[in-house]
Amino acid sequence: MAEIGSTLREARMRARIDISEVEARTKIRAKYLRAIENEEWDLLPGSVYVKSFLRTYGDFLGLDSRLLIDEFKRRYERPDDHEVRPMGSIGRDRERPRRPSPNSGRRITSRASSPRIVIGVALLVIVVALYVIGSNNNKNNPTGSITPPSGSHHTDGGSKQKSTTTTVAHKKKKQTSSTTTTSTTTTNTTTTPAEATLQITATNLDWVCVEDAAGTPLVPGLDYEAGVKSKLLKSSELLVTLGNANATLVVNGKPYPISASANAIALKITPTGVSTLTTPVTCKA
Repeated sequence: MAEIGSTLREARMRARIDISEVEARTKIRAKYLRAIENEEWDLLPGSVYVKSFLRTYGDFLGLDSRLLIDEFKRRYERPDDHEVRPMGSIGRDRERPRRPSPNSGRRITSRASSPRIVIGVALLVIVVALYVIGSNNNKNNPTGSITPPSGSHHTDGGSKQKSTTTTVAHKKKKQTSSTTTTSTTTTNTTTTPAEATLQITATNLDWVCVEDAAGTPLVPGLDYEAGVKSKLLKSSELLVTLGNANATLVVNGKPYPISASANAIALKITPTGVSTLTTPVTCKA
């Protein structure tokens, strides 16, 4: 078989079709179409996308897309290459042997001594806390007892002393209750995440387009085959369009159900929830 890119380019030129028309009809970006025709595979997202693009482009031009995909597998794909990754990153996956650090002996000594340091710091904190509590008690009751006021009515001294003691105890109780309430209020305070998150997994062939808050494509209008999973997408706002319901969504860390009868799905995802878009995004350049 002739070169894959040459076969596609010649078929397109025979049909007198411009690359921009192919982009509009197939939803494949023009830069990816040119990369396929020039066989610059390292400019494409990965082998799964290459095969999806070849199938869509070949069917559009009336070619046998299975022969194109088989030729690509025979020439460029390794038997165990099933991950969605750039072709040029294969050599990077090999782990380099790690050399022992010259300071590894010092680190072992430091780890062994760290429990003693923690215990020492904890004891120091306890001593300081006891000292502060004792100082506060001395300030609240400097004489250690409550002396009844002097006067000629000695018969009322016992009742006045009891009343004063009860008042001080009530004030301390109110102060403790106020501190507990403040602590509880501070503990229950929560913050809203700054970014929304999304992960898409195709259950069957599905067209996927995702843009961030600035309109930059995070998934640039691609055909996801069954089992293909996107990376974790993050932005303050995510705009999503799916060609059909052949996918599962995890939105902000939780599964999000979509209607199985829907032909197309258009969603707006924020850190606080999900809403429906009236105008779907298309991820066009």
